[in-house]
Amino acid sequence: MTQDELTQIKTKIIQEIAHLKEQIIQLEAITQPIAPDCSLGRLTRVEAMNEKVVNDRILDESRMKLKRLQSALSRVEREDFGICVDCEEDIAIGRLMIRPESIRCIACATAFQRG
Repeated sequence: MTQDELTQIKTKIIQEIAHLKEQIIQLEAITQPIAPDCSLGRLTRVEAMNEKVVNDRILDESRMKLKRLQSALSRVEREDFGICVDCEEDIAIGRLMIRPESIRCIACATAFQRG
Protein backbone atom coordinates (compact mmCIF):
# COMPACT_ATOMS: atom_id res chain seq x y z
CA MET A 1 0.00 0.00 0.00
CA THR A 2 1.38 3.38 -0.97
CA GLN A 3 1.73 6.34 1.36
CA ASP A 4 -0.88 8.21 -0.71
CA GLU A 5 -3.37 5.35 -0.23
CA LEU A 6 -2.68 5.31 3.52
CA THR A 7 -3.26 9.06 3.67
CA GLN A 8 -6.57 8.68 1.81
CA ILE A 9 -7.69 5.91 4.17
CA LYS A 10 -6.66 7.91 7.24
CA THR A 11 -8.60 10.93 5.96
CA LYS A 12 -11.65 8.75 5.33
CA ILE A 13 -11.43 7.29 8.85
CA ILE A 14 -11.23 10.76 10.40
CA GLN A 15 -14.23 11.95 8.34
CA GLU A 16 -16.29 8.89 9.26
CA ILE A 17 -15.45 9.30 12.95
CA ALA A 18 -16.60 12.93 12.86
CA HIS A 19 -19.82 11.96 11.06
CA LEU A 20 -20.56 9.13 13.51
CA LYS A 21 -19.98 11.37 16.53
CA GLU A 22 -22.57 13.82 15.17
CA GLN A 23 -24.97 10.98 14.38
CA ILE A 24 -24.59 9.53 17.88
CA ILE A 25 -25.39 12.89 19.49
CA GLN A 26 -28.56 13.17 17.38
CA LEU A 27 -29.58 9.57 18.10
CA GLU A 28 -29.02 10.00 21.83
CA ALA A 29 -31.39 12.96 21.76
CA ILE A 30 -34.18 11.04 20.02
CA THR A 31 -33.83 7.79 21.96
CA GLN A 32 -34.84 9.18 25.31
CA PRO A 33 -37.36 7.00 27.17
CA ILE A 34 -41.00 7.63 26.35
CA ALA A 35 -42.79 8.60 29.53
CA PRO A 36 -45.84 6.47 30.42
CA ASP A 37 -47.91 9.58 30.96
CA CYS A 38 -47.03 10.95 27.53
CA SER A 39 -50.12 12.50 25.97
CA LEU A 40 -49.82 10.59 22.72
CA GLY A 41 -52.72 8.52 21.46
CA ARG A 42 -52.48 4.73 21.82
CA LEU A 43 -51.33 4.01 18.26
CA THR A 44 -49.05 7.02 18.13
CA ARG A 45 -47.44 5.92 21.40
CA VAL A 46 -46.89 2.39 20.06
CA GLU A 47 -45.40 3.84 16.88
CA ALA A 48 -43.12 6.09 18.94
CA MET A 49 -41.98 3.10 21.02
CA ASN A 50 -41.28 1.06 17.86
CA GLU A 51 -39.33 3.96 16.38
CA LYS A 52 -37.33 4.22 19.60
CA VAL A 53 -36.38 0.53 19.34
CA VAL A 54 -35.16 1.04 15.78
CA ASN A 55 -33.20 4.16 16.75
CA ASP A 56 -31.70 2.36 19.76
CA ARG A 57 -30.41 -0.33 17.41
CA ILE A 58 -28.94 2.25 15.04
CA LEU A 59 -27.33 4.00 18.03
CA ASP A 60 -25.76 0.75 19.25
CA GLU A 61 -24.43 -0.05 15.77
CA SER A 62 -23.08 3.49 15.39
CA ARG A 63 -21.24 3.24 18.71
CA MET A 64 -19.71 -0.11 17.71
CA LYS A 65 -18.60 1.23 14.33
CA LEU A 66 -17.10 4.29 16.04
CA LYS A 67 -14.99 2.02 18.25
CA ARG A 68 -13.84 -0.01 15.24
CA LEU A 69 -12.92 3.17 13.34
CA GLN A 70 -11.02 4.58 16.33
CA SER A 71 -9.13 1.30 16.52
CA ALA A 72 -8.37 1.49 12.78
CA LEU A 73 -7.12 5.06 13.21
CA SER A 74 -4.72 3.92 15.91
CA ARG A 75 -3.45 1.10 13.63
CA VAL A 76 -3.26 2.94 10.30
CA GLU A 77 0.41 3.86 10.71
CA ARG A 78 1.49 0.33 11.67
CA GLU A 79 3.06 -2.01 9.15
CA ASP A 80 0.36 -4.63 9.63
CA PHE A 81 -2.49 -2.25 8.74
CA GLY A 82 -4.32 -3.57 5.69
CA ILE A 83 -3.16 -7.13 6.31
CA CYS A 84 -5.85 -9.78 6.89
CA VAL A 85 -5.74 -11.18 10.44
CA ASP A 86 -6.63 -14.65 9.16
CA CYS A 87 -4.70 -15.30 5.94
CA GLU A 88 -2.13 -12.49 6.32
CA GLU A 89 -2.68 -11.36 2.72
CA ASP A 90 -3.22 -7.72 1.75
CA ILE A 91 -6.77 -6.44 2.12
CA ALA A 92 -7.86 -4.88 -1.17
CA ILE A 93 -7.51 -1.10 -1.19
CA GLY A 94 -11.06 -0.81 -2.52
CA ARG A 95 -12.37 -2.66 0.53
CA LEU A 96 -10.37 -0.43 2.87
CA MET A 97 -11.69 2.69 1.16
CA ILE A 98 -15.26 1.48 1.70
CA ARG A 99 -14.73 -0.12 5.13
CA PRO A 100 -11.49 1.24 6.57
CA GLU A 101 -12.11 -0.63 9.81
CA SER A 102 -11.81 -4.00 8.00
CA ILE A 103 -9.42 -6.49 9.54
CA ARG A 104 -10.19 -9.32 7.12
CA CYS A 105 -10.00 -9.65 3.35
CA ILE A 106 -13.26 -10.35 1.54
CA ALA A 107 -12.64 -14.10 1.31
CA CYS A 108 -11.83 -14.48 5.01
CA ALA A 109 -14.67 -12.15 6.06
CA THR A 110 -17.11 -14.25 4.03
CA ALA A 111 -15.79 -17.47 5.56
CA PHE A 112 -15.92 -15.90 9.04
CA GLN A 113 -19.57 -14.89 8.61
CA ARG A 114 -20.54 -18.37 7.47
CA GLY A 115 -18.73 -19.57 10.55
